[in-house]
Amino acid sequence: MPRQFDKLRPRVREALEILGIRNFLLGIHDAAFPCLPEEDIGRGSPYSRGAAQFLHFIRDLGFDGIQLGPQGITTVANPSPYDGTVFSRNLLSLAPLPLTQEPWRMLHPEELAHLASAPSFPIDRVEEDFARKTVKQIAAKVCRWYRQERGREKSALHAPLHHSFARFRRHDADWLERDALYEILRHNYGGKNWKEWGEDPQARLDKCLFAPPTGLENSARARITGLRSLHQPEMENYCFTQYLLHDQHMKFRQQCRLLGLKLFCDCQIGLSGRDTWYAQSFLLPGYLMGAPPSRTNPEGQPWNYPVLDPRQYYQLDRAGCRQPGPGVRFFRRRIDKLFEEFDGLRIDHPHGLICPWVYQAEQPDAVRAVQTGACLFASPALADHPELARFAIPRPDQINLQAKRHADDWVTSLEPEQVRRYAELLEVIMQSARDKCCGACEIACEILSTQPYPVKKVMELYGLGRFRVTQKADLNNIFDVYRSENARPEDWLMLGNHDTPSIWQVTEKWLKTGVARQQAAYLATRLGIAEEKRQVWIEDVAADAGALAQAKFADLFIGPARNIMVFFTDLLGIKQSYNIPGTLSRENWSLRIRKDYHSRYLAESGDNKVLNIPGALAMALRARGSSFRHEHRSLISELESPG
Repeated sequence: MPRQFDKLRPRVREALEILGIRNFLLGIHDAAFPCLPEEDIGRGSPYSRGAAQFLHFIRDLGFDGIQLGPQGITTVANPSPYDGTVFSRNLLSLAPLPLTQEPWRMLHPEELAHLASAPSFPIDRVEEDFARKTVKQIAAKVCRWYRQERGREKSALHAPLHHSFARFRRHDADWLERDALYEILRHNYGGKNWKEWGEDPQARLDKCLFAPPTGLENSARARITGLRSLHQPEMENYCFTQYLLHDQHMKFRQQCRLLGLKLFCDCQIGLSGRDTWYAQSFLLPGYLMGAPPSRTNPEGQPWNYPVLDPRQYYQLDRAGCRQPGPGVRFFRRRIDKLFEEFDGLRIDHPHGLICPWVYQAEQPDAVRAVQTGACLFASPALADHPELARFAIPRPDQINLQAKRHADDWVTSLEPEQVRRYAELLEVIMQSARDKCCGACEIACEILSTQPYPVKKVMELYGLGRFRVTQKADLNNIFDVYRSENARPEDWLMLGNHDTPSIWQVTEKWLKTGVARQQAAYLATRLGIAEEKRQVWIEDVAADAGALAQAKFADLFIGPARNIMVFFTDLLGIKQSYNIPGTLSRENWSLRIRKDYHSRYLAESGDNKVLNIPGALAMALRARGSSFRHEHRSLISELESPG
């Protein structure tokens, strides 16, 4: 008989508290949420009725928070949320069922039933083409409904909607207008990215409306005014659909709070084409951001992301006082929006804020360019990057020329004032957290295999922790950063994330390649398996991929890290990768949670086919020693109970 996890939740929470776990989050991206059949348009949404049921499910399992991925607009060619817009939300996340409900009934249930009727979808994959077509039709219908309502005498019934929409437009007018203008221009130019709009005079002006060359400022302002006037209905439609997404999001956040779940966002390091179009005047010319060669990606990754120009971070006013420049104002507005809408923040690749790895934009071989790139703020005297010397924070005597440029020890020392200079953008985040949520917001930093010295010092400055992905641990190196015992209390432990194979794929590979026994022996030590039972335990676990995954999961709770994140593919026993880095494929970013996740989880939780949270906590409690086991024997017994 499957156990009822909702009844066990208080004991799970008690165990987490005893073990010192501060955050226990589930990671899931918008598209992966389950939906009910009557609202399924081929893609998930956190704002759907099915997602609401899923929230109750993960709460009952004992999670106290949820980590979403980036929520911006993506393109058909590149569905990666990490290349999406940083202000506008993706219309594909608009949940249609709430639009059919009182008091507004923007969409009739019969219309939704017709729009959502389609050949059966794959049970575990996004059907993006159908979702794009359907959500476009839904958006057109609700915008038409709003225009009709606005044209009528404003009734008491709809007055709250009009007032709420007006407040939203005023509060977010800056990014709403420019993003709407880009959408209009993109449509006028056949759906192309702004760099492909052409070279005739009008196209050249449209490509730089917010960064016009000297002498074209008046022409740009006139063009913006003309577009506003000519396309007023389209601009209002864009703003209204963004309002609906915002409204659904705030209701989702309130729902999370009522369930005792913190809601984390994902602050991606890259800028979309839409954001780059606007930000041209305060981006660093001639350079792009990427990832240098590393343990995870030995060839490096040319991300093609623009970089904020350090000269535009701050400027002196007429009185000679230092004031935020356009780069910091843009970044602060983005961070403020996130802290207004979430309880916690995951910083994607903090290196890009502290010490970006940059490469020359015009080199024909991007991979070669990123391999021969340099640290933006740590290149005081490089013959192939003389332009970067002006931005150098360390002196030449603080550089280890015997190390590789991307090595953790390239910079050997920093003085406190130099650390503060490296921390300028991270300080914007910390100041926003202090202003928007009294400093109570949680911040998680996605630092993986590499942690250059400047990053390390900035993290220490703010007491922030790094990520440690334990499936990547090198058991032959006792100092390896991914080994759980090397974590610090502020760090975040996880089996994997959106860019790794699921733990179920990994443990099966370990069995096939013959390293399962080494993993089991390591875990036997971590889990405190008694000496007289150890050899049998090792042999049993090394022969069972599921048992090995479960033991690896239990290892997360032993400490010393106080923050744990679980990606949904690991939790639910999914033997597929959510994303394979460095590849562009329709399979990437398309996994969805099956509609029968609840019954499957209950049926499989005792067979090591999904992550068994009570069982893992019991193993972690036992690992604390005999006296500890005796003190908490009742709790351990309940957690281990099969029904």
